[in-house]
Amino acid sequence: MDRWTEIELFVQVAETGSLSRAAEALDLSNAAASRHLSALEDRLGARLVERNTRRLYLTDTGREFFGRAKTIVADLKDAESAVNATALNPTGVLRITASLSFAMHHVAPLLREYTQRYPNVQVHLEAANRYLDIIDNNIDVAIRTRESEPDSNITIRRVAETRRLLAASPRYLAQHGVPKTLDDLHRHNMLIYTFANNPNELRFKKNDEVSMITVKGLLEANDGQLLRAAALDGMGILVQPTYILYEDIVAGRLVPVLDDWDLPHLTINLAYPSRKHLSAKVRTFIDFMVEYFDKMDYERKWCSRFGQIDAL
Repeated sequence: MDRWTEIELFVQVAETGSLSRAAEALDLSNAAASRHLSALEDRLGARLVERNTRRLYLTDTGREFFGRAKTIVADLKDAESAVNATALNPTGVLRITASLSFAMHHVAPLLREYTQRYPNVQVHLEAANRYLDIIDNNIDVAIRTRESEPDSNITIRRVAETRRLLAASPRYLAQHGVPKTLDDLHRHNMLIYTFANNPNELRFKKNDEVSMITVKGLLEANDGQLLRAAALDGMGILVQPTYILYEDIVAGRLVPVLDDWDLPHLTINLAYPSRKHLSAKVRTFIDFMVEYFDKMDYERKWCSRFGQIDAL
């Protein structure tokens, strides 16, 4: 840093012909500017500037050094300007990964607005229900429903929390009845998501009461959209996050079951490689997602009970 200040000061001195004006341009005191100039000459072992009470001028060595130093300073300023321009107008390929359900419901619908805002960013969206390794797969931003990452080089930013619900179609409930107790689930057709932790064990909580039941699936699948389609078709009761089911429940296509009980909530996070300075494409996408989730008030909607649906 001192070397850069010394060189920048010297260029200012040469261009203005004044140590005091050079000091003012760099927001230095005259004494500090004089020390920097002397330190530069001492380090180079050469006199660059002759100064007396009447004027200041460059030595032959100073003029030669000025020619090169001026180019270095100009090149660095150009580089800084280019970086600043990129920060205002991000470019490049932005690689995002999320589960298929989250990508369909809450990423793909936003991409038109994001790419209109930042037209020089090309988006690559990788839908995967398994957690892809961010570093190995060169992922810029991963949208996860886990609260920690095994790699300490990954930064996590929370954007929302969501309940997990049991729900079924009105047709299924008309044919098979509405479960009144947790034990009633044993007599119903369950639609099980196989990538959940312990998918056949459901741990419920109501106030201070905790209950765990084991269920067997009529249908098991590794994708929430397959289970959602089966539920809409009247095949059974599914267990999925509210962010997948919310619109279907509001529209009456699905009906919450045993909604007075809670399953463990999920936290939705943005995960990305930790860097002191994020690239503009990553920073703008993260800010865009956080802004959108706040505007849509998703956490309040997704954590509410559907007995309160009229208030949402």
